[in-house]
Amino acid sequence: MATDNLTHLAAFAAVARHRSFRKAGAELALSTSAVSYAIRALEERLGVGLFHRTTRSVALTEAGQRLLDRLQPALHQVSDALEEMNHFRAAPAGLLRINAARAAVPTQLGPRLTRFLHAHPDVRLELTENDGLVDIVSEGFDAGVRLHEFVPEDMVAVPLGRPLRGMIVASPAYLERHPAPQHPRDLLQHECIRFRFASGHLYKWQFDRDGQSLELDVQGRLTLSEQTTIIRAVLDGFGLAYVLEDAARPYLDAGQMQAVLEDWSEPFPGFVLYYPRQRQMSSALRAFVDSLRSTEP
Repeated sequence: MATDNLTHLAAFAAVARHRSFRKAGAELALSTSAVSYAIRALEERLGVGLFHRTTRSVALTEAGQRLLDRLQPALHQVSDALEEMNHFRAAPAGLLRINAARAAVPTQLGPRLTRFLHAHPDVRLELTENDGLVDIVSEGFDAGVRLHEFVPEDMVAVPLGRPLRGMIVASPAYLERHPAPQHPRDLLQHECIRFRFASGHLYKWQFDRDGQSLELDVQGRLTLSEQTTIIRAVLDGFGLAYVLEDAARPYLDAGQMQAVLEDWSEPFPGFVLYYPRQRQMSSALRAFVDSLRSTEP
């Protein structure tokens, strides 16, 4: 196959993955106009339109989706073959793309990234923070970071750190106005700040103590989808919230928050980095996994 055809197909796959000519160009180190030219040339050669384009969106046509479905396995094989050549390099190199849950970045993942890049100057790293349950293979990521319970069974999982602990917290001002709950069911009488996942479903607060487990669908007038925004609402005295201890600890130590129901807050498996079991690992991913196994955050 001619080199131009391979270039055009790679551009097509990148635009299909990102639904954006600009983001595809960033991935391929090409200008947006060069990506657009490649797609036009491919469409002219095939005689069909591959994308519906508007000023706000890019979507695959039926023909484009059919081509992508047939093309992806072959592109993965080509990518794996090229990455295998990195085994012969003295140092890891290339682009490493990671999709991580936002809550994992400040304390678990973020501190490792710059250290890793300092140690491996030929590696480029792209981090996307996303709380949805992303199919990392179809979205073009090398690895993902999620809580262990959300990782598909066919993935290899590498722990990022120690177990985590969830806590129910409130501001001192809120607890001055409302008696602190003594049992999780008392929360049903409180103003609770709820959390909604990117998938749309609301998180039910979970409690464990001495082998007892309890799950509550708490009520409250405020529902948020960012832990940092939830913490801000707690500090403002609006209500009680369920947050990770790592995120709350600075405010607890400073006296800006208080924890309640601590005897119902037992540790649980924390965040893991995961990647496909069946695919060839890139040299950059292999080096990053090795660094996770040998260092602490």
